[in-house]
Amino acid sequence: MNRASLDKRPDEVATMFDDVAPKYDVVNDVLSMGQTRRWRKVVVEAVDARPGQRVLDLAAGTGTSSEPYADAGIDVVACDFSLGMLKVGKRRRPDINFVAGDATNLPFADNSFDASTISFGLRNVNEPKKALAEMLRVTRPGGKLVIAEFSQPVVPLWRTMYTEYLMRALPAIAVKVASNPDAYVYLAESIRAWPDQDNLSAWLQESGWESVTYRNLTGGIVAIHRATKPLESTPDGAASAIAAHKGPVAKLRRNITR
Repeated sequence: MNRASLDKRPDEVATMFDDVAPKYDVVNDVLSMGQTRRWRKVVVEAVDARPGQRVLDLAAGTGTSSEPYADAGIDVVACDFSLGMLKVGKRRRPDINFVAGDATNLPFADNSFDASTISFGLRNVNEPKKALAEMLRVTRPGGKLVIAEFSQPVVPLWRTMYTEYLMRALPAIAVKVASNPDAYVYLAESIRAWPDQDNLSAWLQESGWESVTYRNLTGGIVAIHRATKPLESTPDGAASAIAAHKGPVAKLRRNITR
């Protein structure tokens, strides 16, 4: 994958999300044909946080993904690099702790969270592997990581149809419903350039996470990756894992739903 081919600096991506913030959640519902809510529900179930625990919701945007935790009495921190997104979220949910932060240099202490999660935002990080290492740092030993991200459909015909939708239908729909249609052309390209399920699993292992599994949703359009921080973790744990990683990623358990 050549992320440089997307030709956007981190500040340009932040500005793009600032522009689409007011209608972001509504447009997502339209473009996903209502699937976004189901996907986010699966993420919350995978995190399985309890009152008294602390959850980092990275790339939280307007806080839609953070609301279920707050509603359940869980201490959730909604972190994003787009100030426009955070402002929209704070106006709607002043009770949620919104924090501006860079995923590759998180403004939190080591072992601060019982779980970390990021939904549909990792592919927009300039250095995603660095973000995985940062989430490892701020998650307590034994804590969870849950990632929801667009992925590769597992059935060839479905994959072809989905790619056609991304590159043709999605931009056309965005012109009618979005405030910045060009942003959704970028998003479609970023989805197409993103690694598949096994490659993202390898990234997680290389970053120091263990017990990596994933579950496909909607035939693989979205994959929910889960991992755990080792109970014994050193500051250079991620670097050691990268050095030790050899060969292809081991076959992982897959739960496929359509």
